[in-house]
Amino acid sequence: MFKPEGIYVAMMTPFEGGRINEAVVRQMVDFVIERGVHGIFPVGSVGEFVHLGFEEKVFLMQIVHDQARGRVPVTPGITSTRPEDSIRLAKKAREIGCEAVVIAPPYYYPLSQENMERYFETVSDAIDLPIILYNIPLFAPPIGTDLVERLSRRKNIVAMKDSSGSMVDLLHYMDKVRLIGEDLSFLVGREDILFPALMVGAKGCMTATSGILPEIMVGIYNAWRDGDYEKARELQLSILLLIRAMFSVPFPLGFKTALEVRGFKMGPPQQPLSDAEYSRFAETKNRIQEIMKVILHGLNS
Repeated sequence: MFKPEGIYVAMMTPFEGGRINEAVVRQMVDFVIERGVHGIFPVGSVGEFVHLGFEEKVFLMQIVHDQARGRVPVTPGITSTRPEDSIRLAKKAREIGCEAVVIAPPYYYPLSQENMERYFETVSDAIDLPIILYNIPLFAPPIGTDLVERLSRRKNIVAMKDSSGSMVDLLHYMDKVRLIGEDLSFLVGREDILFPALMVGAKGCMTATSGILPEIMVGIYNAWRDGDYEKARELQLSILLLIRAMFSVPFPLGFKTALEVRGFKMGPPQQPLSDAEYSRFAETKNRIQEIMKVILHGLNS
């Protein structure tokens, strides 16, 4: 069964006039594939899936899959607050031809681990696509290590994206699964720790920076794979300043700002900013642009 490995792009969504900008989406897909990424994850957190209706999510899946043309796997997000909606999205993803789906816990209301387990079980039982669990404590209740251990026994749960940013949590997730003889493919969702995560057994990442600087993220992976750990370390350190700057403004505006430096029109924020926020954002935007120029100069030299 399919298992994700390597550098996956957590894909941002460009908007124009309140609608998905199809032309830019297609440009983004070609851009990252031509630079060597191993897969694309649309309809995710940095892709602002919470601002998209059901039909818009399906439309985005279709565009990305069509433009990818089988060159890399497409694994869209199907997270919802109701299992019925996640199942509907998963079935659409299967019709389109996507290789797997990504699912985080339901958000907004408090959720016990038992409730969460039943949610994942309900979706898993209803679909025949590979499932990638998505742990993102920033926006949804965290998935416990014991729950990951139990879910790893399910045949169609094949991987996990861990966006906790915690190497401690990642190691315990992996160890719990290892001790019962199962084999989930663990991908990190924080670009800050790709290299150290690979060194302890992670299989890759699903990150927004993979869509902004695919050359560097793929470079880290390739250097690690080739045993050139010093190069991988240098590449990892080269993006930390940018990551801090991108996270210093309301998510995901910093990431979209960095991607615009690469020539992609992302459109206005979907969540309006206050005057004070906009003033702070304008200052940080200039900083992100300057950092990106330095990084790109290094790539081109």
